Order: sequence, then C-alpha cells, then structure tokens
Amino acid sequence: MTFTIQQTTKKDAGLILQFIQDLADYEKLAHEAVATLEDIENTLFGDKAYAECVIAYEGETAVGFALFFHNYSTFLGKPGLYLEDLFVKPAYRGKGYGKALLSHLAKLALDRKCGRLEWSVLDWNTPAIDFYKSIGADPMDGWTVNRMDVAAMQNLIKL
Repeated sequence: MTFTIQQTTKKDAGLILQFIQDLADYEKLAHEAVATLEDIENTLFGDKAYAECVIAYEGETAVGFALFFHNYSTFLGKPGLYLEDLFVKPAYRGKGYGKALLSHLAKLALDRKCGRLEWSVLDWNTPAIDFYKSIGADPMDGWTVNRMDVAAMQNLIKL
C-alpha cells in the first residue's frame, strides 16, 4: 500500500474530530474531549487558523494524524513547532507511520527555520516515551506543564 501525508482542508474537519476522539479514548480522557465539528472548522480553517493538521493515509484509508502550531523560544530567538496531538490507529501501529509523521513535522520545522520541535507525553504512556527516545527526543526533566481552564482564567482576571 502507498503511504502519504496530506495537509488538511476544511472538508477534513470531521475526520480530524474523529481522530481527536480516538486519541482521547486511548488516553482515557474522553470526558475532556468536548470539541465540536464547528470548533474544528472555525479554529483550524476559519479567518484565523490557530493550528494546522496533517493526515496520514495508507492507500485511501486515513490511519493517523498530527495537529501542531507555532510557539516561540525567546532563548533561541526563533519560532518552534509544538505538536499537540499525534495518533496512529492501533491496527496501523508498528509500520513506521508515527515516525513518518514526526519526520514530516521535523522537515516542516526546519523549512520554517524553527529552532525546536516539542510535544508533551503522558507519563504513563511508556510505549510512546520509548518510541520518542528511540528517534532522538530528549525528555525535559525538571519542567512541569501548567494549565488554566476558562474558570481559572476568569478567576485570575478578577484578582
């Protein structure tokens, strides 16, 4: 079968949403996946696109996706690429598709003069951690991800 990676368009919004839901199920976080088709259409393909997405195909079958956006390193004085989601359907794992998606993003980051390609991984996901280490990724010990949801942001601005 032929393997390809394609940049998404608005017509792919439903497929992107399905991949997000599949990833949420895998990560045992389905209760947190509240994005709608309209959300995906507006934020990825609206007047201001906040992120980009590519889909991996084996022949005509969509087998995985990567959703990413630019961040910025003040220390490097360069943009970076942040991988928000990477997912390959379980039946298609072990064929090199995840590595191909990351390689595609690495090339894109270099073409865009980015100084880094970064992502987070759940600490219990040892298969992913081992895979990332095997391709040369360095876990960032000593850093803790922080997050504020809408309620926390609203409370902060009231202070």
